[in-house]
Amino acid sequence: MENIIITAFIAVIGLIIGSFLNVVILRVPTKTMFKNSRSECPKCSTQLKWYHNIPVLSYLFLGGKCGFCKEKISMRYPLVELLNSIFYSFFFWKFSLTVEFIVFALIISTLIVIFFIDLDHQIIPDVITLPGILLGLAASFLPDGIGIWQAVIGFLVGGGALYLVAILGDFLFKKDSMGGGDIKMAAMLGAFLGWQKVLLIFMLSSVVGLVISLAIMTVSEKLRKERVIPFGPFIAIAAVIAITYGDQIIYFYLENFLYNN
Repeated sequence: MENIIITAFIAVIGLIIGSFLNVVILRVPTKTMFKNSRSECPKCSTQLKWYHNIPVLSYLFLGGKCGFCKEKISMRYPLVELLNSIFYSFFFWKFSLTVEFIVFALIISTLIVIFFIDLDHQIIPDVITLPGILLGLAASFLPDGIGIWQAVIGFLVGGGALYLVAILGDFLFKKDSMGGGDIKMAAMLGAFLGWQKVLLIFMLSSVVGLVISLAIMTVSEKLRKERVIPFGPFIAIAAVIAITYGDQIIYFYLENFLYNN
C-alpha cells in the first residue's frame, strides 16, 4: 500500500514537472524563457488562470480548447506531461528512491525537451546540453554513481563518435550532415551513462533513424524531397531504450556473441 501511495505521488510530481517542460519546449528556442512569468495562450496571448494549468486535467475539462479564444490546444501538452509522469513512475518501480532513479528522471525530462525542440526547430540548444554535461560529470560522484572516469570516458566516446560521423558525412555529402547539438547531446549522455551505454545509444539511434526516416520519406512526399529529418529525436529514443534495457542488451551481446566466440 505504501509503495502505491509513493508511486502515485511520484506520478503527480512527473505531471507537474512535465507541465514545466512544456514551457521550456515553447520558450527556450525563442529565448523568452524568463521574459513572462505567467503562462499564456500561444494563439490569443491571454494570460491563463491557475486552473487552466492543471496537468492533463485542464486539457480534458476545457475540451482541448483555450478557455478564452476557443482555439484548439495541441495534444502535445498533455502528451509531454503524461510521458514524463509515466517514465518517472516506471523508474521508481524499477529503481526505487535511489541515485539511479534521480539521474534517470533528470535524463528523461531532458530528452523529452530535446526531442520536441529538435523536432520543431532542428536545433538542440547549448543551454540544455552544456549544463547537462556538467551535471552528468557531477552525478558520477554520487553514491552508486558510475564514477568520474566512466563519466569522462563516456563524454569523450559519445561526443567523439558522433564528431567522427559528422566529419565523414561532411566529406561524403559535401555539406553539413550533422549539427553540433547532436554531438553535444551524445557527449552529455556519455557523461551520465558511461561509454558502454553511449555506444549502445549510437548503434540503436542509427538503426532507429534509418527505419523511421525511410518510413517517413515513403509516406511524405515533402519530406522525401527536403530530407530534413533531425537526428536528435532518434538519439532520444535510443537513449530511452538504453536506460531502461541497456544492461540486459549489453549482457545478452556479451553472453551470446563475445564470450562464445
